[in-house]
Amino acid sequence: MLRQQFKREELPMEEFQKLGLADWNKLHIDEDDLSAMLNGRRTDMLRLENLDQQGLHIPALDAKLSLRRNKDGGVELLAHPIYKLAEGPKYLTDTEIDSLEKGEAINVLKTIADGEGDKREVLVEFDKDTNEFIVVDTGKVQAPEEINGVPLTKKQKDNFRKGKEVETEDGTTIQYSAKDKQAIRSDRLALIASVLIDGGVSYILFKGLNALFNKPQHKEPGKNFYKALSSVQATQESKATKTVSVMNDTDEEQTKSIGR
Repeated sequence: MLRQQFKREELPMEEFQKLGLADWNKLHIDEDDLSAMLNGRRTDMLRLENLDQQGLHIPALDAKLSLRRNKDGGVELLAHPIYKLAEGPKYLTDTEIDSLEKGEAINVLKTIADGEGDKREVLVEFDKDTNEFIVVDTGKVQAPEEINGVPLTKKQKDNFRKGKEVETEDGTTIQYSAKDKQAIRSDRLALIASVLIDGGVSYILFKGLNALFNKPQHKEPGKNFYKALSSVQATQESKATKTVSVMNDTDEEQTKSIGR
């Protein structure tokens, strides 16, 4: 998972309209795809039709979409079509490029230096759908605080950011994936993750997760899944009850004031 990088109000609606994905301020995009873009990830492959780009008419184009912040601080919409030739990053060896393209490795972790000599750690994956290499700064990857109510250790969080498999105490194994729309793969079809958002804890129910690299997937969720689900539901119901209670108290107070 990546920390949310964009807000809905920042979306370049005109660019979505040009691709036939919006009417004025109404988007015609699946909520999961929209969430992926707002969190700095890519959508699933989308069919774009009747495009007019740089004087050319394109009847149809299959592409994934993502967002990028430009130098002026604005947000741009990027299209990732299917490339004829995959060009690997220069800091990867031929062996690493070959293993990613052939699917023999799910990712490669590298420490690289930028133009000013500062070092940073990046995770490289290969997207077979678009025939393109994806590079993510591990410092931007947000690890879950808990999986099915089981807290992750500092080491587990670090391994998750580095694209390694992480097995929790309840037997669920997870792995970060930049090319996956949900940004997380698992040996379970469903799980509940808690993440820190704006200083508070939010719970996310993941369903229909993709399997781990070359490993079978269990149809049943982890042993703590239903316990965590019940806990989240109880918390939500409690918050709803408190909200109704406050509203009723306020209405009563207003009634008293009017009657005076």
